[in-house]
Amino acid sequence: MEFLVATGIGWVAACGIYLLLRGRTFAVVLGLSLISYAVNVFIFVMGRLWTNAPPILISDALVADPLPQALVLTAIVIGFATTGFVIELALRSHHESHSDHVDGHEPAHTGSTAGAPRQKETA
Repeated sequence: MEFLVATGIGWVAACGIYLLLRGRTFAVVLGLSLISYAVNVFIFVMGRLWTNAPPILISDALVADPLPQALVLTAIVIGFATTGFVIELALRSHHESHSDHVDGHEPAHTGSTAGAPRQKETA
């Protein structure tokens, strides 16, 4: 089960990094969200899942650690606010530059010239 969870976290983080490296702002926003989800699950998993363990020390029994759950809850709230802010920045950038690319410039579209005949150069 640990291997499955670790693999899932790795795949989500890898997909997030891939989306961060794309040239479109929407993909960058999705990549940031996926990375934050992967980090949240990682923090939550590091706290271990304890059954029948109280979060408060009452006796010498096994005690669950509530800190990872509190950290993840705080990270979810901060991540939601940050995602909203980044979406607003992306929309403003699109409005001002009329482009969805992160640098504000559309790449030059060069069509396929594999079957086109060459033209002679004139001097």
